[in-house]
Amino acid sequence: MGASDGPWLTIVGIGDGGMDGLSSEALDAIEAAEIVFGGERHLSMLRGTSAETVLWPSPFSRGLDALLSCAGTPTVVLATGDPMWFGVGATLSRHIEAAEMLVLPSPSAYSLAAAKLGWPLQDCDCLTVHGRPVEALNRVLFPGARLLIYSGDGDSPREIARLLTGRGFGQSRLHVLEHLGGPRERLRETAAYAYDLQDVADLNTVAVECVAGRAAAPRPLVAGLPDDAFVHDGKMTKRVARALAIAALEPMPGQLLWDVGAGAGSIAVEWLRGARRARAIAIEPAPERCAMIEENAGALGVPHLAIVEGRAPEALDGLDAPDAIFIGGGLSDGVFPACFAALKPGGRLVAHAVTLESQAQLIGLREAHGGELMRLAVETADAVGPFQALRPAMAVMHWHCTKPWPVPVRPPRRAAEEAAPEEAAPVPPGRGDAL
Repeated sequence: MGASDGPWLTIVGIGDGGMDGLSSEALDAIEAAEIVFGGERHLSMLRGTSAETVLWPSPFSRGLDALLSCAGTPTVVLATGDPMWFGVGATLSRHIEAAEMLVLPSPSAYSLAAAKLGWPLQDCDCLTVHGRPVEALNRVLFPGARLLIYSGDGDSPREIARLLTGRGFGQSRLHVLEHLGGPRERLRETAAYAYDLQDVADLNTVAVECVAGRAAAPRPLVAGLPDDAFVHDGKMTKRVARALAIAALEPMPGQLLWDVGAGAGSIAVEWLRGARRARAIAIEPAPERCAMIEENAGALGVPHLAIVEGRAPEALDGLDAPDAIFIGGGLSDGVFPACFAALKPGGRLVAHAVTLESQAQLIGLREAHGGELMRLAVETADAVGPFQALRPAMAVMHWHCTKPWPVPVRPPRRAAEEAAPEEAAPVPPGRGDAL
């Protein structure tokens, strides 16, 4: 069945009230379905259906293949709440055309929690730790922030409390909301540092009112974090040069960065913190530095940073084409040609050099590709005996450019067109005799 034939797939969001809370449209879709996919909890809610029921297998990709093979057959997928918000609907939308599926949501856990607590939803950060690292919360820990977090299971609230306490936000108030919208709904409250809740249901949402203690060190999302925010061995783009590099890379939502020769991963980490849904791949040959990158990514709230242990350009093979590239780990052995070839048209490339040999390469690259070239010299106040003096750091040469869009090639004119005389311009009425 093609997109023009209408939807063959209906995704039904179910609240904690079960089938009784569904609309007539959702109930009709389930009744008409020949195949119903769902989790064990969802399938147990079905009442006397004649449809074939399919329990989602693990891994999820196996169920996806089975679902896609049902194209053309009336099929229903049962989900929780709003399937398009961190749900199965969001995943399926990347594989199935919108015209081929109908989504019938129930209120999301975020909406129900905000309504229960009286929090304006637009002022909250909505996150999930369902199948995702809890360290992602580190990116949004600010005094006064309100977080709504969809849990993975009954242990998630304790993990969240432990993370908050470890980051200096132990005084934060945790609201654990279980079975929202159902007959078993329950709301309990505690401080993160004093978390002592027992028997938390697997189906729960955690609401956090962030309170920063003296030990808290909130990190802004603008580029240029202090160097001590990162674990490193000295192989790292320092604060001022990093802020300049991120500004030139221009992080944008959903775009991909290659951090080539990543060192401690500071560029990739700040790129991810700077734009929602951004992606980054850190390419680094030293395994001990790859471990530092992973630690920095978790501590600064971007645990989804992808790490490739290998040396460019060989390690670049097979990676998704980037929207931006930072080269901070050397320009030798064909690194720039491979990077520039992979960069999308309109993409930004930034390279830094310290040695005279690398700086000479940047000068040559500017001559070949244009862009901006500058020398960054930073001096920092430091003690000289009982006095203070400005101590210069090693100068950094910074170059950035934008890859041009290809020039469209006009098709050659046919010989007959080239030989045809141009049409004479029309003569205004009444002017012909004057010629």
